[in-house]
Amino acid sequence: MALIVQKFGGTSVGTLERIGRAAERVAATARAGHRVVVVVSAMAGETNRLLKLAHDIAEVPDLAEVDVLIATGEQASAAMMAMQLIARGHPARSFLGHQIAIHTNSSYGRAWIESIDREPVLAALDRGEIVIVAGFQGIDAANRTTTLGRGGSDTTAVALAAALGADYCDIFTDVDGVYTSDPNVVPDARRTPHLTHEEMLEMASLGAKVLAERSVEYAMRYNVSVRVLHAFQDGEGTLVDGREDEMEQRTVTAVTCQRDQAKIAFRGVPDRPGIAASIFAPLSEAGVVVDMIVQNVSEHGLTDLTFTVPRVDLKRLLPAIEDVARGVQARQVDHDPTIAKVSVIGVGMRTHAGVAARMFQALSAVGVNMQMISTSEIKISCVIEDKFSELAVRVLHDAFELGKKKAPSPRGKASAAKKKTAPRKRARA
Repeated sequence: MALIVQKFGGTSVGTLERIGRAAERVAATARAGHRVVVVVSAMAGETNRLLKLAHDIAEVPDLAEVDVLIATGEQASAAMMAMQLIARGHPARSFLGHQIAIHTNSSYGRAWIESIDREPVLAALDRGEIVIVAGFQGIDAANRTTTLGRGGSDTTAVALAAALGADYCDIFTDVDGVYTSDPNVVPDARRTPHLTHEEMLEMASLGAKVLAERSVEYAMRYNVSVRVLHAFQDGEGTLVDGREDEMEQRTVTAVTCQRDQAKIAFRGVPDRPGIAASIFAPLSEAGVVVDMIVQNVSEHGLTDLTFTVPRVDLKRLLPAIEDVARGVQARQVDHDPTIAKVSVIGVGMRTHAGVAARMFQALSAVGVNMQMISTSEIKISCVIEDKFSELAVRVLHDAFELGKKKAPSPRGKASAAKKKTAPRKRARA
């Protein structure tokens, strides 16, 4: 008998009929003898509807009260899921974030989970109940409702799985697993049976929409095995865990693309200690996530510093950027919202050379110019013009033979004594 956490997203609980189908899937798991904890999102579109109501009341509504409002979407889904299961003869009980309790900080709208009181859940499981948890929400030290930001129900599910020591955390979505690239862009993209936490974390942070990045961070930190499955179709899905020894013989596992980025460049900045801090400290205070950073070699005591930020933040940042540019005596500052970031990802890159050359040659062959490049042990990312993004993804997917019709390039025989590599934390600027 296993303990399994099952999470159903907004499309999976988008109607009463779909909630019923999801409940039947939960019931089948319970009938198989497993203990089940279910995490649900709000019905598809409900969070946006509630946010619109808040902004109809005030242009900048109180964030704490916005959290109280939008948390009701998950509350409704949890109650309906519990009722569906009870109607099928299965004892069930719904819990809200404060009833477990899921303790968070007070960053309303994007709170972080600090701890979980698992005893109420374990007690309900011991009574033979199926536990339904409203995802996306928690409670802070002031006893106020908080929400975890977009994708927060994934984070709730993985955090609960970690706290409970669950055997698996199953994320049910409207796709049957994680693909080598976006099938809407690459028609011959294929489902990947297995990914490491590191690969999935890179994919989530670089544009893959299947799992929320923070949920993968929790899974990696607490070694939670996550299965990505289709909510209404049978199939093996994709298993995401810490093992590397069973990876397919491929150097590159996936190609991703982010089209929501903007580039900012400070030109002619004095090259002296403290300049970078003067530029990035105001961005950090504004809550902006800076991603790629490139600094040119200093010439005549001046340098250029270029970085990327989420495109949605660019407009509100422009006044602050101009102030910072004057403060650091930059010759000029440029910004470009028409960029995209394409990346190739794979744990095999740790031990195999030539990936960068192959990537650069493939892009060059179709006339795609690379504006910025960054690397890690298992990833290479390039900033390019947005209009070339889909072409670049297809070309790279084909260059690394990731499609359904492609045979994998051999990576050589894996050593039987290959050591398991411990997960490493990602660093962000």
